[in-house]
Amino acid sequence: MILVTGATGNVGGCVVRRLVQAGERVRALARDPSAASLPAGVEACAGDLSAPASLAQAFKGVDRLFLFTPASGTGSVARAAREAGVRRVVLLSSAAAQKADPRINPIAARHAAAEAAVREAGLRWTFLRPDSFAANACAWAESIRREGIVRAAYPDAQRNPIHEDDVAAVAVAALLDVAHEGHAHALTGPAVITQAGQVQAIAEAISKPLRFEALTREQALAARPAGTPIAVAERLLDYALKSVATAPEVTDAVERITGKPARSFAQWARDHAAAFI
Repeated sequence: MILVTGATGNVGGCVVRRLVQAGERVRALARDPSAASLPAGVEACAGDLSAPASLAQAFKGVDRLFLFTPASGTGSVARAAREAGVRRVVLLSSAAAQKADPRINPIAARHAAAEAAVREAGLRWTFLRPDSFAANACAWAESIRREGIVRAAYPDAQRNPIHEDDVAAVAVAALLDVAHEGHAHALTGPAVITQAGQVQAIAEAISKPLRFEALTREQALAARPAGTPIAVAERLLDYALKSVATAPEVTDAVERITGKPARSFAQWARDHAAAFI
């Protein structure tokens, strides 16, 4: 039995679907199982990663775990999993765990701590370290639908965005093949594209002209999504500014592991066009 956390999210939902297609027995963790829309045959189980004591039933009979890094408390979750008999975990981490300094970068600190906790719990592990998610562009959806405008800092910031289903494909490969144990996979899309280029790709996908309105750093901080700590927003803007001059790395991990090339941002935009209309 494989337990999937974050099963109603972008990556987790794709992991569930792919595991079902592969004929695996799947249990999906959800705070409210009655509200979860899951494929036929998937067992929904109530639980909350922020309350490890609530996970006893979810871990029952599970030998493999897809773990979405919680905001905190990964150590307690990992220990509970190990004590319940889980042996292998595929952790959705972040490129920041390797590329950034956890002493000053809260994103790096969160994911580095999660990786360390999984190791210390004695679980056999695989870490997935995606850099930039194509789905981050969904933050622009409302202004695109309402005004045909994207407002953000640094239009020339370069990204290597990955399709969430490509991350899921690697996750499933790691869950099904022990050869991935002890490996940390750096995952990216197939090419670098600027933020302005992403907007153009969305425009082509929805057959609607769009405009990029560049914000200053101060304006971008003021307009950050509700609930985003300013320290996180600062680090994201730092990364964007750095990438204007220095393109992020592109890896071939998706194709090497799955046998299929990673999908372009333009393909992601076509797959998700309905979100922007």
